[in-house]
Amino acid sequence: MTASVDADAAVVLRTARGDVLDLPAHRWFAPADDAEQDALERVVGPALDIGCGPGRHLVALAARGVFGLGIDVSPPMLHAARRHGVNVLERSVFDRVPGAGRWGSALLLDGNIGIGGDPAALLTRVRGLLRTHGRVIVETDSDARRYEPTVRVRAESSSAAGPWFRWTTVGYERLVAVAATTGFALVAAWETEGRGFAHLERDRPDARARIE
Repeated sequence: MTASVDADAAVVLRTARGDVLDLPAHRWFAPADDAEQDALERVVGPALDIGCGPGRHLVALAARGVFGLGIDVSPPMLHAARRHGVNVLERSVFDRVPGAGRWGSALLLDGNIGIGGDPAALLTRVRGLLRTHGRVIVETDSDARRYEPTVRVRAESSSAAGPWFRWTTVGYERLVAVAATTGFALVAAWETEGRGFAHLERDRPDARARIE
């Protein structure tokens, strides 16, 4: 379960205008790195990986003995994930998701807090999927103040393309503001190898954020 996930694949996120987003796509097809493994230590099962892509975080969770399900709207990404035996569904987070109200953790890594272009709507939806005191592990943009406009994007490979969806970029400061309005408490925030992460929990008014 430690092998590379289609490391030679060439998948990008392209905007409706034809631009390719400046995202570390090469990382999507490699095993979870040290920064991601550190974030995954905070996951309690069962875990829902939202925008799971080729499934490297699901592979890492399985190695830890944590059950995970991935959802994504991109067939090229899901094809790569299925080749590694992880559990995935072609599904938007805003559609019907199995186990609603029973998930222990949700993953929004690789900037997936931007899925749908409205982080408040996304976190509100995720809150309804989690059990009481369920948690979200989020990766934010490395620029804490970054606040990008919403764009339409799709995942493309040399042979296939997924559907169009809305996307935005969320820095730490924007995440904190949105979390406060959607029933989440910021439990911890940290930086590893220049990447920002946060741990949110629902229904935790007593939580005190820990900046690491």
